[in-house]
Amino acid sequence: MEEEPSCCQDAAKLAAGEGLGAEMQLDDVVGTHPDYNEEEEEQKYFRRKRLGVVKNVLAASLAATLTYGVYLGLLQMQLILHYDETYREVKYSNMELEDIDRKVLMGINVTPVAALLYTPVLIRFFGTKWTMFLAVGIYALFVSSNYWERYFTLVPSAVAIGVAIVPLWASMGHYITRMAQKYYEYANYKEEHVQEQRQAPRGACSTYIVIFQTIFYACFHLSFVCAQMPMLFFLNNYLYQLNHTLYGVKHCGTLSHGTLPGFNKTVLHSLPRSVNLIIVESALMAAAFLAMLVVLLLCGSAYRPTEEIDLRSIGWGNIFQLPFKHMRDYRLRHLLPFFIYSGFEVLFVCTGFSLNYGVCALGLEKLAYLLMAYGFSASACSSLALCTLRLRRQCPLLAGAFVHAAILVTLFCWAPEPRHVVQAPLLYSIAVLWGMGSALNKTGISILLGMLYEDKERQDFVFTIYHWWQALAIFAVYLWSGLPMKAKLSIMLLALGLAAGSYLWMERKLAQRVSYRLPRIPRPRHKMKGYRYLEDDDSDETASEGEGASRHEDDDRHPAEANGRDELPKDEGEGTD
Repeated sequence: MEEEPSCCQDAAKLAAGEGLGAEMQLDDVVGTHPDYNEEEEEQKYFRRKRLGVVKNVLAASLAATLTYGVYLGLLQMQLILHYDETYREVKYSNMELEDIDRKVLMGINVTPVAALLYTPVLIRFFGTKWTMFLAVGIYALFVSSNYWERYFTLVPSAVAIGVAIVPLWASMGHYITRMAQKYYEYANYKEEHVQEQRQAPRGACSTYIVIFQTIFYACFHLSFVCAQMPMLFFLNNYLYQLNHTLYGVKHCGTLSHGTLPGFNKTVLHSLPRSVNLIIVESALMAAAFLAMLVVLLLCGSAYRPTEEIDLRSIGWGNIFQLPFKHMRDYRLRHLLPFFIYSGFEVLFVCTGFSLNYGVCALGLEKLAYLLMAYGFSASACSSLALCTLRLRRQCPLLAGAFVHAAILVTLFCWAPEPRHVVQAPLLYSIAVLWGMGSALNKTGISILLGMLYEDKERQDFVFTIYHWWQALAIFAVYLWSGLPMKAKLSIMLLALGLAAGSYLWMERKLAQRVSYRLPRIPRPRHKMKGYRYLEDDDSDETASEGEGASRHEDDDRHPAEANGRDELPKDEGEGTD
């Protein structure tokens, strides 16, 4: 009987020991590892996040380069082949390819006129990444339509390209700027305003905006080089020499009218085989498909899914109104002439200068080399925009405007001799300098928009306005193709002078701290449910109708107070976007 209590005590001790051992094993499994360094792991995590952002920027840049290179290369090859009357008669007899080409160009240039209405809807509905993917897919559709060249394949695909132009470049510009904001957050994750998800100080993201936009345009301008590969390695083997193609050309440069009058209607000494054409188009289709895969697999999302849901629930009427409300901001209004000139100059170098100056003097077989000189120069000189990190932000835009003004005056006074190849060094030098001006112009505008609107969580409305006006300018260049060259150069000089003066006026008003207006992004009108919406500061929390109405009336009547970070005052505050 005395042994029973001792047995019970031993059993209790044994059970306690087993429980302690199990607890120690559990601690070994789920407890903190003795070598675990929380700060080091946190640094590794945000380093991976920063590398992911860099990967996104490089992937978007590569996709834009491939997409635009394939589009320009195919369109250029298609127009040259269809221009040759022997090719048209033998291949397609009475199909009227010239009329189809006119309608293709009209579809590409006219459709973007309506882009201001549907681009914000597409970006709001699909999100930034999926708008990019959809637009790149439409460019791939344009390539595939050339396997069977008929009216019902070429013209609808050209109209689809026109629909996709503004959404593609608006989403690209917004995506690069958003990546700069995310990189700042990951690089300064210990800052109090980042941890509390408050707005960053004004100018905090400017460095990353400059660097990322420079990387993007350095890659993008290489698309003009990639676009010449079909002509360089394939089409040049079938072209006549300049003595044949330029036999009827009497005037070049500033003395010319329209698009290279007198150019021979037969430019191919032999017709390319259909099998060879299919091989070239298949290579271009593979590049377009690769661009789609790059966007799909390598480009990360610009926003969390819950943030995209917030944006889709603000109402279609508000989405349609917001682009027009952004135009009330005098900063955008003063930049409109630069947006317009940006469209003028990029199409002028591909048509007016390349044909009426370059091809007229050197022959069609040198067109590829002339545009490659422009592309390489623009890509290399995009890095000059990095001077914004040390100099004033006006420098890139004004330097590019000065270079282009000097070239335009030179072109206005110069008429090269037809079939006179000794002028090649001067023409290549002008192409290189024009590429420098274009790089400073394009990169400078995107950097400026990113810096002016970096305190907005979304810049897609701003980039939509920019690329819409650029598309309107390209449409105007398409319409004036029959004008004398002196008239074209005069219009461009006038637009450039107006752009530079308007921009300097904007900078002066900013220096005087003149208030500007920004529309408030409306909040969703319904109550959402889920863990995202249980936070104290709920982005979707809506007040009663009376409070909401009074709040919006106050927004329309009173400018927001300037904060303590030297931020310029605004007429209307920004809401959750």
